[in-house]
Amino acid sequence: MTASSTFGLSSEARNLHWLLTNLVEEVPGLLSVAVVSSDGLLLLSSDPGRNAQARAGSDDKRSGPRGSAADLATVVSGIGSLTIGAAKLMDLGGVKHTMVAMDEGSLFVMSISDGSLLGVHGSADCDMSVVAYHMALFVGRAGHVLTPELRSELRKSLEAESAGSIR
Repeated sequence: MTASSTFGLSSEARNLHWLLTNLVEEVPGLLSVAVVSSDGLLLLSSDPGRNAQARAGSDDKRSGPRGSAADLATVVSGIGSLTIGAAKLMDLGGVKHTMVAMDEGSLFVMSISDGSLLGVHGSADCDMSVVAYHMALFVGRAGHVLTPELRSELRKSLEAESAGSIR
């Protein structure tokens, strides 16, 4: 994330961008990170520029699901919806986190207090306990500031950045 991507944003939005940047820089093996609203919209991403490239038809598929934060957001939203439905069906309370371990990497999904989700795609060699710890820190710091107004601001900012990258 660049300073230009946070220009004109509220201090709360800049703080969330900083928290996401810190998460990506502090945890080895992270490929892509996305914050997704409770209705499945991408709010914040570790790679918004590549997200715009993917929408424009770029073949850059270096990391993340098909190299796109939008794709990660879709997967995170789907997994979140599935696990929330399963928890309701089984009457076991709310879902705190979900981990999917694959041959070539891992996907972590953690609930944020407002129903939003934090999704992390990690490489095969990432330390799952370190990822979970740093995700919990992010959720603890971000959960209380992720208001409806801030979600709207983040969504508009991401859409404006994507529109500017496509042109």
